[in-house]
Amino acid sequence: MGELVERVDERDRVMAVVERGEAIRERWLHRVATIVCRDGDGRFLVHRRPDHTSRFPGRLNWMLGGAVDVGESYEQAAARELTEELGVHATPRFVLKFLCGGAISPYWLGLHEAVITAPVQPDPREVAWFDWLTAPELEAAVRRSEFVPDAREAFDRYRALDTPDHPFG
Repeated sequence: MGELVERVDERDRVMAVVERGEAIRERWLHRVATIVCRDGDGRFLVHRRPDHTSRFPGRLNWMLGGAVDVGESYEQAAARELTEELGVHATPRFVLKFLCGGAISPYWLGLHEAVITAPVQPDPREVAWFDWLTAPELEAAVRRSEFVPDAREAFDRYRALDTPDHPFG
């Protein structure tokens, strides 16, 4: 049996537990938690996905993350994914949630932020390369064709936020 996720409706209410592969094939809504990592200087972590991954191989992304497990909150999933993918423990802060059309399948995307001050040890199965970019560098990188399409939509929504500590404000 594959990875189990909660199939949800257009209001993000749980309808059933299904295999993630089936949710993607059938284009059923499910939940994905992502993390935007910033360092102590406010730069953003950008990484390249390994060439062997099933989704967006070799593409750039500014978010880490994955499917929310059954019974798990977006925040719990974000913290788990951060540990799994970067080898660091932090408490991600919820930023926004939206219904993402998805290049492969639609899903609810919960976007979180975390300030990372410890050295990162990326899992090579998840991160082939990474670097820390300033806000203007990130903005330029997101528009490149090798960027994950869903990450562009999330970036545009993040960039549009109007908060006092926002780097694009």
